Amino acid sequence: MFADATLAARIDRAEGRLCADIATIVGIRHPQRQSIVLPISGGLAVFVSRSSPVNKVIGLALDTALDLDALRRIESEWDSRGEPVRVELSVLADPGAGRVLTGRGYRLHGFENVLGLSLDATPAAPAPTISIDVAGDDQLQAWADIAIDAFMNLDGSGSVPDDAFSREQLAETMNEATSATGFVRYLARLDGEAVGEAAMRIDSGLAQMAGAGTLPRARGRGVQKALIQRRLADARAAGGTLAVVTTAPGTRSQDNVMRRGFDGLYTRAILVRD
Repeated sequence: MFADATLAARIDRAEGRLCADIATIVGIRHPQRQSIVLPISGGLAVFVSRSSPVNKVIGLALDTALDLDALRRIESEWDSRGEPVRVELSVLADPGAGRVLTGRGYRLHGFENVLGLSLDATPAAPAPTISIDVAGDDQLQAWADIAIDAFMNLDGSGSVPDDAFSREQLAETMNEATSATGFVRYLARLDGEAVGEAAMRIDSGLAQMAGAGTLPRARGRGVQKALIQRRLADARAAGGTLAVVTTAPGTRSQDNVMRRGFDGLYTRAILVRD
């Protein structure tokens, strides 16, 4: 699958809208956190709360030049909240944007890969030994516990960014994130025991695959394969045309989705201004 700036804009701006939805929810629940969403060069700058992993600037400079006035306002707002500005810049963005950002003191923090799969592809057969269910309201705590345990016990490849969040921060962030409009949460079971989780949201035909994790003791048994297949089937049934997922480079998560047919579309450079 070929990715150009138009496709990158579609994907990155859908993620920006997701982050903005989360900021709106948090702003209503916790007005003291001063959540804010600001436009910049076709993208969005989103501040949810101090140290939130959702705080980011994304989708900018893909079809227009970087707006310095908007950038200065974002920097001022983030500085007033004691928060570094984190920009997720697509490699398909205007190269001048990167030069401006590094010239203003932004440093390279890491990379993330965006992968995609056309939903016109023939669906794979489901894994017969693993059951996948949509998590109801009475299962949200089990879903969150698995998600947190999986995140705090990563695959050991060494390619995951070194951001450190407490269990409490992760629990709050996951609850806020999956409260956004359109999120569906899934639980995977082996022999009746819930051992894996994932989530998905569809934005204008774009299926955003998110939050997949498996408990360490159940890894290597096809749980992620089953979760991917179920979400792809549900996305097709809902009229989705493209599934996308973001992973850290060189991780088992990337390997899992590539073995299920996902292609690498583009990379984002993560730039941070302290």
